[in-house]
Amino acid sequence: MQFATNHIYHIYNRGNNSQPIFFSRENYLFFLQKVKTYVLPYSDILAWCLMPNHFHLMVYVNHVEVEVRDGEQVTNINSEQVTERSNINSEQVTESHQLTKKRSLNDSVSILLRSYARAIQKQNKITGSLFQHRTKAVCLTEIDGITPSWFQSRYGTLININNPEKEYPQICFNYIHRNPVKSGLANDPGGWEFSSYSDHAGLRNGKLINHERVAEFGLHIS
Repeated sequence: MQFATNHIYHIYNRGNNSQPIFFSRENYLFFLQKVKTYVLPYSDILAWCLMPNHFHLMVYVNHVEVEVRDGEQVTNINSEQVTERSNINSEQVTESHQLTKKRSLNDSVSILLRSYARAIQKQNKITGSLFQHRTKAVCLTEIDGITPSWFQSRYGTLININNPEKEYPQICFNYIHRNPVKSGLANDPGGWEFSSYSDHAGLRNGKLINHERVAEFGLHIS
């Protein structure tokens, strides 16, 4: 995956061999919590949809890297006991220090999927890959050499449009929210709990999406 700031991306992946990745309502909610932890520090989320065997995230990237803190155990030795080798162990004091390092959005998405996969493998007592090997991230706002003038993925169909820079994000926005209806999981987009449609429609007060950023790009449900 390749990301640049101030652009919108469609991030998606599915279960290996199209297998399910969500097995209960709690699994969907657990995944959303991980999205909040691993994606929100880098981006504003414009739309999302979790399906039984795949997921879609539409994000506006604010940062390609952020600082993260890792706990590291550091051992300090009492200076008065340095020359008394026999007493060093008894005088050791362990302190927890927070070390700061950079982490990319690309790495953070990978950590999200790995940690979620481990939880599902433990839950279902299974082994092997849960997700397909490569997660896709398609830029929706840079059409010069990055994004084609049409929308196509293994989850969608070929759609020709006249003004790709303006229309491509809206087409993807619509596709993400209509995905449950197309797949026969709901009669209308608001009938599927695990998408941002209800938040955009004012039917639910979800905290994951950024309404101001959605409005900035003129995105709307239809």
